[in-house]
Amino acid sequence: MSNLTNRCNSLSAMACAAALLAACAQTPTALTQAPAPTPVGEVQGTATQHTPASGLDVVQRAAVVLPASVTGGAPYVGTLASAPKVTKGKAPVVVFLHGSSGLGLKAIGEWQLYLASLGVASISPDSFALPGRITYKSPVGKDVYEKIHALRASEIPLVMQALRTSPWADTARMVLAGTSEGGPAVARYAGNEFLGRILYSWSCEDNYFVQDHRTAVLTQPVLNVISLTDVYFSPSNTWLGNSTAKGFCADALKDNKQATIVLIPGAPHTLLNLPAARSATASFVHDVLKP
Repeated sequence: MSNLTNRCNSLSAMACAAALLAACAQTPTALTQAPAPTPVGEVQGTATQHTPASGLDVVQRAAVVLPASVTGGAPYVGTLASAPKVTKGKAPVVVFLHGSSGLGLKAIGEWQLYLASLGVASISPDSFALPGRITYKSPVGKDVYEKIHALRASEIPLVMQALRTSPWADTARMVLAGTSEGGPAVARYAGNEFLGRILYSWSCEDNYFVQDHRTAVLTQPVLNVISLTDVYFSPSNTWLGNSTAKGFCADALKDNKQATIVLIPGAPHTLLNLPAARSATASFVHDVLKP
């Protein structure tokens, strides 16, 4: 292309542009970008099942935020172990399964405080209370992911048991939510204790992350919020492992007349606190939980 560039110095702008287009047409392979290579995955840790001790810790170390209607003052922010034993009343509850980054993700605490501003309590069990818990850098084998999904699913009844004796929890008004790694366990859960589900950054589709998505037949209200180009679960991921994927829960929820899907263009994988996500969340909990 250097010879053509030199020629352009002596041509008119229009002639130069035409010459460049002709050159590009003759050498398409030079301008075709090869797809990004599949990254090399990594697995650390070996523990995939909660022990009696970690089963207790996963709940006692859970991140809890209680609204002013419960505390009678400022929202409570802390662990379940330190949550108030005497309260001004009960509040509806969102049980939230965090993603692979755990509770250290700042966005989770901000999102829980937002729920509290809506009059909704929330609790997020600490999956990393399990010593030596398996962690990963994607992509890894589906067998590894499925062990993690089973681990996360086991945390739901642990939280349910704790909430039954929590003075602030209105267990007749609960929503089950999860993001990313927490999404499959929420989508697959077959219990009927929850009035609705929220699936952030999970597509309810077969892909590299699951043996098969196994989304439960959900007839209750469901909210699916995900980026239009989610880095992991949309077709923009070159190693997604599903050439017909849509990148959101359309097929899994197609028969659910109470399902809402919100696609946010250009959103990052962690999108809990984006204005569009918060607006959809607020509308959903208002309709389902009536705080």
